[in-house]
Amino acid sequence: MRRLTVLLAAPILALMLTAAEPPAAPDRPLPDAAQEARAQALFKNVRCVVCQHEAIADSPAGVAGDMRRLIREEIASGATDQAVRDDLVRRFGDYVLFTPPVRAGTWFLWFGPFALVVLAGIALMLRARRRPAETPGLTPDEERRLDEVLRNEKLRRDPDATSPHDGL
Repeated sequence: MRRLTVLLAAPILALMLTAAEPPAAPDRPLPDAAQEARAQALFKNVRCVVCQHEAIADSPAGVAGDMRRLIREEIASGATDQAVRDDLVRRFGDYVLFTPPVRAGTWFLWFGPFALVVLAGIALMLRARRRPAETPGLTPDEERRLDEVLRNEKLRRDPDATSPHDGL
């Protein structure tokens, strides 16, 4: 049975190993130092669409390498930094920028956390203002019966109950 499991798992493992993303092509810096500096600055502000928490400057993903190459090509062709950002947003959406523009489609990204904090504060204030429910007092009949029980000492000790001081 164990051999059968290994035989069935081997092709799946081989498929997983061959399905890995190929490494990114090595970066070729731009010959003009000013253009390369612009490209490097843009790399730090653009999110890798695979890693999602890294800038393409730091990402080893193949897609990040392609994005770096694309940015360098656009800068070499004379595009402004804003034109490069606009092209990336057109291709990948607002999420590709670490600081997306403030507009109707991104209001939730910008103001959502603040709205949640305000809503939580309002909920806490409303909860604090609510009065605790008052417990009704004993009726005169209940008070009379309680006094009677306490006077007659009809309360019996539970024979199964133990005290931590019993064994001393």
